[in-house]
Amino acid sequence: MRGFRGGQLWPLLLPAGVGLVTTALYSVFSALQWRSFAAPSWDLGIFTQLARQYAVLEAPIVTIKGEGFNLLGDHFHPLLAVLGPVFAVFPHAFTLLVVQNALFGLAAAALTYGAIRLLGPSTGTLFGLAFAFSWGLQGAVEAQFHEIAFAVPLLALSLTAFLQHRWVACLLWAMPLVFVKEDLGLTVAALGLVLAVRSRQPLGVWLAVWGVGWFALATLVILPLLNPNGAWAYSSSIDLLGILTDPARLLQPQKGVTLLLLIVAGGLIALRSPLALVLLPTLAWRFLSDNSGYWGYTWQYSAVLMPIVFAAALDGIALARSSRRRWLRGYGRQAASVSIIAALVLATTLPLFKLTDVPAHFSAHRGSAAAAALRIVPDGASVESDIGLMNYLVERTEVYWLGNQNPRPDYLVIDLEAGGLPAEWTSAQVVAAALHPGVEFTTIYAAGGYEVARHTATP
Repeated sequence: MRGFRGGQLWPLLLPAGVGLVTTALYSVFSALQWRSFAAPSWDLGIFTQLARQYAVLEAPIVTIKGEGFNLLGDHFHPLLAVLGPVFAVFPHAFTLLVVQNALFGLAAAALTYGAIRLLGPSTGTLFGLAFAFSWGLQGAVEAQFHEIAFAVPLLALSLTAFLQHRWVACLLWAMPLVFVKEDLGLTVAALGLVLAVRSRQPLGVWLAVWGVGWFALATLVILPLLNPNGAWAYSSSIDLLGILTDPARLLQPQKGVTLLLLIVAGGLIALRSPLALVLLPTLAWRFLSDNSGYWGYTWQYSAVLMPIVFAAALDGIALARSSRRRWLRGYGRQAASVSIIAALVLATTLPLFKLTDVPAHFSAHRGSAAAAALRIVPDGASVESDIGLMNYLVERTEVYWLGNQNPRPDYLVIDLEAGGLPAEWTSAQVVAAALHPGVEFTTIYAAGGYEVARHTATP
């Protein structure tokens, strides 16, 4: 085992350590968030239903989105079928959070390995930590599980291979991205073009064709076929004609902040690398959308940008070191420090900083009331719920979101404090009357802002 002695051991141990620390810290955050019954959205519930279906080898019918709704008609993410075996062994919604954290840890290990090869052990490890706890990844962890969890390590592994001129590995790691989410086909195509130019081999052209082909197939055929409305659900949010007639619509402060944070995270030097072009497809669909939720730096939307911008920074540093311009060579020696310092400066504004004051940010004062409400609902029951306790019910009951037209449930479960209910829905009885007029429900639990109502015919 001579290859693992002395200094040759650190390029493996340090990335592994970064990956483990990343997974551990994010899992601590997720556990505290879970314990405090925080529910940022309905997405964890949706993907838990998907994993539950895959675990029994059934189509991903997700009743939270609507009765009989096939989630492959919402976004094209067949790669999520790998969640099925994991969920079969650990059948809990929290399992998905741990899976996402481990995938981010894998991505951190890959980027750290590439950084150490270029920057040395100390700076490379710090650069890897800057990526691991970057604002895009922290936002995704706080938003809980999403399909992009699989895109982050695939991009990190592909781009690390790119930096090492391992062109075939770069292609192979990038190819499955088209099965994570439909828009990533365009990201794959952009990477393919950069790969073709850098490698001067046809591999990149084939990768670009692969990406465009799957994007077209997913958005023009598969998604419309499986979507109940017969169309790709998200195409209508992009109004190109409106933007062309009023270009000022593109100029929004939130978009500017997102771009600025990307530039700073990449130590400015990421812009020197052609890998920065791989950012454009994701930024394009986000910034062209009329949904303001896509524009900013929060939520999970920037997670896929993080491996790209940090890999572009490493590539930019390598290019700067061979530049004829003396000032650029000098900046190339300092650029990694800019990314590291930026990560430290932003740290106090990001989700993980909440770990410094757990009682203030992860209060469990409603925990006993929530647990009691959950105990009342039996396994296998059909439940109509807001987002408050949805994630905790979904692993053992048939859950519907009360914002849809649903069949009459056995139970109504609502969270009057944090469930996202309209202001006029002030009790379970009001909700029952609004959603199921003429159907009698009896409130059987009310405490801590939670209410559970049971249909009178339900035993």
